[in-house]
Amino acid sequence: MVSEKPIVIFSKSECCISHTIKSLFYDFGVNPMIYELDEMARGQEIEQALSRLGCSQTVPAVFIGGAFVGGANEIMSLHLNRSLKPMLKRAGALWV
Repeated sequence: MVSEKPIVIFSKSECCISHTIKSLFYDFGVNPMIYELDEMARGQEIEQALSRLGCSQTVPAVFIGGAFVGGANEIMSLHLNRSLKPMLKRAGALWV
């Protein structure tokens, strides 16, 4: 699932933190693959797998270039220290 696009986000449709992270990527002009776990038949199973990966809070869980980067705290930290945009470029998700 995480190799389908350069950016993959596991989210829940009613989660405001997930919404914020998705908005951040959209503001960059990135079109991530988004899986809304609360709308998927196997959503709970995927959420358990994310938990086993080390996601303390299972959503949002962001994968960049097929690698697990983290949740909201990690993504916002990368954004604030200006590391997120270069990561997006390296993953082929951002061209400018």
